[in-house]
Amino acid sequence: MLQWALIFFIVAIIAAVLGFSGIAGAATDIAKILFFVFLVIFVLSLIFGLARGGGRRH
Repeated sequence: MLQWALIFFIVAIIAAVLGFSGIAGAATDIAKILFFVFLVIFVLSLIFGLARGGGRRH
């Protein structure tokens, strides 16, 4: 998911350089949303992994 956020960010930069402000704005918004979704999923997986005792060997 982080890869998709990066791809949309690059598309937004290219569109902004070429003057397509509407496309650049939309791609930037999508990249932001995907980044924050990735961040939430990452933090939740860390919390649930620690709560379950992940990383400890028996």
